[in-house]
Amino acid sequence: MSDTITTLHALKEHLYAAMQLEHATIPPYLTALYSIKPGTNVDAVQVIRVVAVEEMLHLTVAANLLNAIGGTPDLTRPGFVPSYPAHLPDGETDFKVSLASFSKETLAIFKKIERPRLAPGSQKLVKRLYRGSVSVLASYPGASDMQYYSIGDFYAAIEDGFERLEKEANAAGKTIFIGDRKRQVTSEYYYSGGGELFPVIDIESARSAIRLVMEQGEGAGGGIYDHERELAHYYRFDELDRERYYQPEDRPGHPTGPTFSVDWQAVYPVKPDLKLGDIDGNKSPELYEAALSFNQTYAEFLEQLTLAFNGQPQLLLQAVPRMFEFRNLMGDLIRNPLPNHPGQYAMATFEIGDKELARGVAVEEARV
Repeated sequence: MSDTITTLHALKEHLYAAMQLEHATIPPYLTALYSIKPGTNVDAVQVIRVVAVEEMLHLTVAANLLNAIGGTPDLTRPGFVPSYPAHLPDGETDFKVSLASFSKETLAIFKKIERPRLAPGSQKLVKRLYRGSVSVLASYPGASDMQYYSIGDFYAAIEDGFERLEKEANAAGKTIFIGDRKRQVTSEYYYSGGGELFPVIDIESARSAIRLVMEQGEGAGGGIYDHERELAHYYRFDELDRERYYQPEDRPGHPTGPTFSVDWQAVYPVKPDLKLGDIDGNKSPELYEAALSFNQTYAEFLEQLTLAFNGQPQLLLQAVPRMFEFRNLMGDLIRNPLPNHPGQYAMATFEIGDKELARGVAVEEARV
């Protein structure tokens, strides 16, 4: 059993990091999704869209877990949205997650994100040094040079933390599940077709919530499906990689279903990890304003989610569909060649700073 989480504060910080981790996959998935030219690669579009919606589900599950123990989900906290490329743990080494077009290389990164847990034995944390200011996801809160061996270890530590702290609380006649149950988001406020959202109110429901997240990503018990017999994210991406569907009795890595084709050229070649500073506002003022407008709109989206997770769950009914309204805003960028960068196109930069968040707060307060 891991002994990395020994206080309620540490558990809350890990759950905030879990929210950050689950959200951090959404911008890369949306960028790849909307880089695909309209009317092409319907299989890839469907897979990435479904996975993106389920990542929103995982984000909501993490918020429920945090609320259950009296925490406060805050997606407007400085640094919540990483600066891409961001580092993720992958066994003995790390890999970088970028904002980039749909491609074989991007798909390989997506498979790493969702890859089934490794078997590192008792090694839960490793010491790693990073150069410069980089975003490191699923790291150990409070120790920037300590990184979990894998994403699976990160969630295993969270589950162990719940078990340990609740056992200690019970021994004293108490419980760690002291959160306001009205803040729990359930399926009536969120429907994705990818699993039921249930309130987290005790150790049993916390355990189930953590396992839902892990199984949807990597499969259950070494298989290709989660507990609801839905194909896990890793194997959905593996189908695209192999251009062949899995059948119910297939083994991991050996799909035997119908084949299909992926047109890897039917994409807009965006400039990976584009920043606002890469867009010449003098030569392309409309493009610059479109990128800035997207960031401001995305900040409003994060504020809306924060309100939903803090007692106004009905706002989630508006927020999830809104995620796909970004298609038009991103399309205004992705379909445009980028001046001064021959052969590359613009994209949403997902740079969310204090100004964008402040504007988002003001807009949402006005709506409420």
